[in-house]
Amino acid sequence: MTMTGKTGRVLLIYTGGTIGMGKNPDTGALEPLDFNHLLECLPEFQQIRTSVSVFQFENPMDSSDMNPDVWIRLCHIISDNYSGYDGFVILHGTDTMAYTASALSFMLENLTKPVILTGSQLPIGQLRTDGKENLVTSLELAAAKDSNGHAIVPEVAIYFSGNLLRGNRSTKKSAENFNAFESYNYPHLGSAGVNIKWASHHILKPDFSKPMTPHFKMNPNVLVFSLFPGIQESIFRNLLEIPELKGIVMRSFGAGNAPHQKWLIDLLGDASEKGITVVNVSQCMAGAVEMDLYDNGFQLQKAGVITGLDSTVEAAVTKLMFLHGQYDDPQTVRRLLQTDIAGEITGF
Repeated sequence: MTMTGKTGRVLLIYTGGTIGMGKNPDTGALEPLDFNHLLECLPEFQQIRTSVSVFQFENPMDSSDMNPDVWIRLCHIISDNYSGYDGFVILHGTDTMAYTASALSFMLENLTKPVILTGSQLPIGQLRTDGKENLVTSLELAAAKDSNGHAIVPEVAIYFSGNLLRGNRSTKKSAENFNAFESYNYPHLGSAGVNIKWASHHILKPDFSKPMTPHFKMNPNVLVFSLFPGIQESIFRNLLEIPELKGIVMRSFGAGNAPHQKWLIDLLGDASEKGITVVNVSQCMAGAVEMDLYDNGFQLQKAGVITGLDSTVEAAVTKLMFLHGQYDDPQTVRRLLQTDIAGEITGF
């Protein structure tokens, strides 16, 4: 479906999520419905100033089922349509939105157009839904250009409840508040009230003279593991002996600390020698890993554990998948994990 007589062109990609859900008459549970249901609940869609084309997934999905194959499909959809649109909006469930935003930020190299992910906490058919404003404003953000004709937000971002956030810095913080996302370690890219206010100095500046380069390989053989008091050697050893394992996001304490146990340091050292990439990310929502701050963290560093700096878990795990999908050399992966490639980490 394409709307004519408008200014600017945006491709709206509908994957599913709460925004388009309805109640199953038999169970009363919410389930994804097709895009026509969403349009029936949004007569304002016809008044949007931007020309909008719609790409709908044949089977709208709950975002809990999101996976790297879908990210690759989204990357193909965007790259195949890249020249024909000023920007892209992806309607997505909130539970894994930050993972998808992070993955796409790595897969779409030198992105020069907006890719805005949004959704809602309440289905768009409900009276108090937040879905209408999120969708309408996201379409406006995706079409916005500066005086030079360049996109104002040439990066993957999440728009939710008046806030525009860098996608690979975002985390879902609430299951019930409309203000569901935050980027604890990076300022907001903008805000939408009566007017849209841009934080231009925080927005990525790509090379507009160069093309966007899509990447379609992801290696999902990674896992996320949280340290906790009382962690057992046998459990952790079995994890590290998984034959296909390529990388681990290890959620440590505070500024990157771990229990001062010889067996833990030995196992992590053995994993690094086998080519398994272990990246250290703090369990804290804000702040960064500084492994040279305390002796426990320094021992991790000696064992070959890589600092995740101020990365979110979502960005760290998708970056691991991305890098192991692109490179066979563990040392290259280790180096790039500590390199800011899409605005996902801050150097210290």
